[in-house]
Amino acid sequence: MSVFSASSALERSLSQLFHQLFSASPKREDSLSADLSKYVPLPSACAILIGLFTLQHYGTHKIGFIFAPIISLWLLFIGSVGAYNIFHWDRQVICALSPSYMYRFFKDGDKNRWRSLGGVLLCIAGSEAMFADLGHFSKKSVKFAFGFLVYPSLVLCYMGQTAHMSANDYNGQTIHFLGASMPGSAHHGFTVLALFATAVGSQAAITGIFSIISQCLALGCFPRVKVVHTSNKIYGQVYIPDINWILLLLCLAITIGFRDIARIGNAAGLAIITGMLATTCLMSLIISLYWEKNILFSALFLTFFGAIEAMYFSACVLNFNKGAWFLIFFVVVLMVLMLAWHYGTMKKYEFDLHNRVCMEWLTDLGPSLGVARVPGIGFIYTDLVRGIPAFFSHFVTNLPAFHQVLIFVSYKSVPVPYVPPSSQYLIGRLGPKEYRVYRCVVRYGYCDTIRDKDNFEDLLIRRIGEFISVEDPDSEALTFSEGRMVVIGNLEEGRNAFIPHIESEVGQSSAMKTQLGSPPRRKRVRFLLPPESPRMRPSVREELQEIADARDYGTAYFLGKTHLSVRKGTNILKKIVLGIYIFLDKNCREPYVALNIPIAALVEVGMVYTI
Repeated sequence: MSVFSASSALERSLSQLFHQLFSASPKREDSLSADLSKYVPLPSACAILIGLFTLQHYGTHKIGFIFAPIISLWLLFIGSVGAYNIFHWDRQVICALSPSYMYRFFKDGDKNRWRSLGGVLLCIAGSEAMFADLGHFSKKSVKFAFGFLVYPSLVLCYMGQTAHMSANDYNGQTIHFLGASMPGSAHHGFTVLALFATAVGSQAAITGIFSIISQCLALGCFPRVKVVHTSNKIYGQVYIPDINWILLLLCLAITIGFRDIARIGNAAGLAIITGMLATTCLMSLIISLYWEKNILFSALFLTFFGAIEAMYFSACVLNFNKGAWFLIFFVVVLMVLMLAWHYGTMKKYEFDLHNRVCMEWLTDLGPSLGVARVPGIGFIYTDLVRGIPAFFSHFVTNLPAFHQVLIFVSYKSVPVPYVPPSSQYLIGRLGPKEYRVYRCVVRYGYCDTIRDKDNFEDLLIRRIGEFISVEDPDSEALTFSEGRMVVIGNLEEGRNAFIPHIESEVGQSSAMKTQLGSPPRRKRVRFLLPPESPRMRPSVREELQEIADARDYGTAYFLGKTHLSVRKGTNILKKIVLGIYIFLDKNCREPYVALNIPIAALVEVGMVYTI
C-alpha cells in the first residue's frame, strides 16, 4: 500500500471512529450512559466519593504517599497496553498525530463533528488539575510528572484504543472502549487498577480547590473558613473541613441527580475549557504588566492560545442543554457570593481606616473632661497597626473610662511554618510615656499555635518590660503619637525586666479536689522587679512597677463587634450585595483570635457601620 492510500485509509477510519464516538443520537447517548453505569453502579460511586473525601483530613503528603503508587501504576499500565495495541493492530495510527487530520475532519463544517470537540476535552480531564496543585507540590515535580509520565501514557492509551477500534468492527454496539481494547491477559489487572484509579481520579481537583480557596481567603474574596495546614514545610498544603464536606454533598447531589455520565461529562468539559480560557487571558496580562514584556508579544500569546481554546469553548457551549447548564448556574452563584464578600470586606476596612482616631484624641481626654483611668491592663485587639480603632473610641465616648495600661494587639500571619520567638514580637509606644499606652504586633506562622491565654499574656507583658528597659530615653515617642517599633527577641536569663513568680491560687486542698473530682486550679504568675541596679533608671523602674501593679489588678480584653447596615436611598443592586454579605458574615466563622479569652474578662464593643 502506498503512503497516500495508507493515509486515505487512516483518514476514513478516523472519520468513522470520530463519527461513531461523538455524533451519536440521543438514544445512543442514553445507551452509552447506561452501559457505562454497569462498570460503576450508583451505590459504588457514592461509596467511593464518601471514602475519598473522608481521607482528605490526613493531608496531601499522606494521601499522596498512598495514591501516588496507584496512579503511577495505572498510567504505566494503560500506556503499555496502548503501545501494545498500536503495534498489534494498526501502526499507521501514529500518523494521526499530524494536525492535518484534524483539519480534514472539520473542513466540511458538520455541526455534529464540531460538537465532538466537547468530548475530546474529556481526554485531558483531570490532567490539567495537576497545575492547580502548585501550592501542594513544587513546579519541578509537576512538570516532570506531566512531561514524562502523564502525557506520554495518555497519548499511548488513546492511540492504542484508536488502533484497536480501527481494526475491529463493533456493528454499532455501545461498549466501554478502554475495557474492550484490553488484551485477554490484561482484563483482570484492568478491573482492579480501574477501581482504585477511580477512587483517586479527583484528588488533584480537590487539593487544587483547597489551594485556590486558601488564596481567595488571603485576598479577602471568600467567606471565613477554617484552614488546616497539614505540612510544616510546604505552605500550600492545606485542608479546609467546611469546603471538603460541601464538595462531598455537591458531588453526591450531582451523581444522584443526573445519573448520566454523558451530562456530567458535558459539564466537566465546559469547566475545563473555561478554566483554560480564563488562565490564558490572565496570563496575557501578566506578560504585559508584571513581566513588562512587549504588548505585541502578549497579544500574540493571547491570539494563538485563545483562538484554540475559544474553538473548544464554542463546541462545549453547544452542549448547554445537555448538562453544561449546571456548571453555569453554579459558577454564577459562587461568583455572586465571592463578589458580595469582597465588596463588603473592602467597605468595612475602608470604614475602619476613615474612622480611626489618632493618639492625640486619646491623650486629650483627661480628668478635666470626666475620663477616668481605672486600675488594670486592657488588651485591645485590632487589625489596624496605626491609629486607634473606631470601636475603642466609640467605647470611650459612651463610657468615659479606660484602664491604667493599654496594649493594642494586632496579629499578622506570615507564609512560613514557624516564626522564631526572637522575631515574633514588635513592641512600640503610643503617645507620651506617662500615658502607658503600647502597641504590639504579633507575627505568627501557619503552624504556630498561640492559644494559651495565660502563657501569651505573660510573654507579652515580659516583652513590654524588655522594651521599656532598652528604650532610648531620648526616643521620638516623647513627641510623636506613633513611636518606632522594636523587635524584642528571646528573654534571656539575667537581663529580664520582670522576674516571673509562680504562685498557686487560693482554693481547695489537693485532697478535697481529688475527692470531689474537680480539676486543679491554674497557677497564677506575678511579676517582680529585679533588685535595684544602677544600670536601671528610676523612671524605668517606676514604669515597670506600675505595669506589675496593673497586672495584679487584672486584665480585660476588648474586641470589636461590627454590625453592617445599608444606608437609606441605596440602589437595589447594592442592597442585594450587602444583604448577601451580612448573611455570610453572620453565618461564617468568627474572625481568628489567637487567644482562649475567658468570658468574664471579655468586652465586646458593638458598633454599627452604615454603608
